[in-house]
Amino acid sequence: MRIVIIGAGMSGLACAQSLHQMGHQVDLFDKGRGPGGRMSTRRVAVDEAQIAFDHGAQFFTARDPAFRAQVELWHKDGVVAPWPAAKGDAWVGTPGMNAPIAHMARAHNTRFASHAMGLVREGAEWRVLLNDGSRHGPFDAAILALPAEQAAAFLGTYDLTMAASAITARSQPCWTAMMAFPEKLPFEADVLDPSGPVGWAARNSAKPGRPAAEAWVVQASPAWSIQHLEDDAASVADHLALWLAQQSERASLPSPIHLSAHRWRYALAPHSTKGALWNAHLRLGACGDWLLGPRIEMAWLSGTRLAEIIGK
Repeated sequence: MRIVIIGAGMSGLACAQSLHQMGHQVDLFDKGRGPGGRMSTRRVAVDEAQIAFDHGAQFFTARDPAFRAQVELWHKDGVVAPWPAAKGDAWVGTPGMNAPIAHMARAHNTRFASHAMGLVREGAEWRVLLNDGSRHGPFDAAILALPAEQAAAFLGTYDLTMAASAITARSQPCWTAMMAFPEKLPFEADVLDPSGPVGWAARNSAKPGRPAAEAWVVQASPAWSIQHLEDDAASVADHLALWLAQQSERASLPSPIHLSAHRWRYALAPHSTKGALWNAHLRLGACGDWLLGPRIEMAWLSGTRLAEIIGK
């Protein structure tokens, strides 16, 4: 079959990889400017120095045997490395969290900066409508590899049962602050204990393969992010920077040379046992971490599981 996947994050690309191995032709569309999704890496230039921030997922684990085998292949290809500072079985992409996503995307016909606005069913075929007015297809099958809230809008037109699963799978948001400093901060540990409004704080520049410039990522807890969801990014960045300063035993920390914040409206997926969704009659499916649980590994497993269902 010729199959279209909307969303080129971990679940969509895992699904594409398995479908390609089965002999299917796969096209992927993603509205992001480049690979990553919630595994994105943001790079900024400050005084001619490159600074990198993993402002989405911070690390991942590999506990399922099939996913462990995939991670070992990525490790051999140099796109992931262990990061024991986070936890004993933690892995990160190298030189950024988006490295395995970029590595997978290159193996497929993946179009970034392509915002799908709709799916149209014409007879037994699918076509994709982009926000630039273009139409793509025909496709024999369509897969939504999107956060539940976004997938629901597509599914509601064609399969109410699948749409209901997406509507009830509510994700939690996350505010992330990115900070760079002119010198190394006086923290012995690269990962700090969370407290108050903060759910995660780490020296991003301590991860394998990162630029040397002192860079920190501080992520707010889901509860705080919900409470401050509509705050402006500058005030959120200031608040989380103040938290970091309060963790130091020094009187004060140096002023950051870069400070910004990013809001992930759909960050932490709920737990589920559905795995993947597939309507064989319409040849319409959905995959993503919201169908298993809030981990990168679960996104990969969901995409792989959907491909297995299609292949039966």
